[in-house]
Amino acid sequence: MEPPTPTENHFRRPSQCQSPSSPSSQSPNPQQPSLSLQTVFEQHQQQQLPTQTSRQPFHPLFPQKLHELSLPLAPFVQLTTGQVHPFFPQTLLHFWLLTSPQLDALAAFYHQATPCEWTRHYPCPITWHPDLSLEEKRRKIGKFIGLRGCETPVVAVDESGHRLWGRAKTEEEIMEDARRARLAAEEDEIRRKMGWY
Repeated sequence: MEPPTPTENHFRRPSQCQSPSSPSSQSPNPQQPSLSLQTVFEQHQQQQLPTQTSRQPFHPLFPQKLHELSLPLAPFVQLTTGQVHPFFPQTLLHFWLLTSPQLDALAAFYHQATPCEWTRHYPCPITWHPDLSLEEKRRKIGKFIGLRGCETPVVAVDESGHRLWGRAKTEEEIMEDARRARLAAEEDEIRRKMGWY
């Protein structure tokens, strides 16, 4: 295997990257763990290639986003067999890369696609329809595995009959709405008692 040229190094897969100090003539060891996103980012920053001088630097939030996407997810086991589905995402990045057929397979494996006696025994069961869009499937599986921000959107209809999509209200928002409604009712009561004043 010949060493890559500096221009090719940027386009290699993370599993093919080597640290600058390691010789490039070694064959890859299949028993070595794959590199994490943070490791790849650090290696990329350490390399001083002449072709990269014209490139703009990374966005300041890029390392933080890389760290967030590399967060591991605890796998769910199937209730009947105790096995983990091979498509179950290992990290948050893997979750965002799931395809529609993979999401369908996960829903079927964890008894969510076809309701049965085991469907409601999972911590956060969902209703599944195969004709959902990719975003809706991803949101439902995210809710099923316990990711934040995957709540079911609230559907409202405006005067013209168009659907208005929103998100489910948090407990704090519900409490604030109740407080505002109570204050408005108290003001109306005072105005009614005061008459024309």
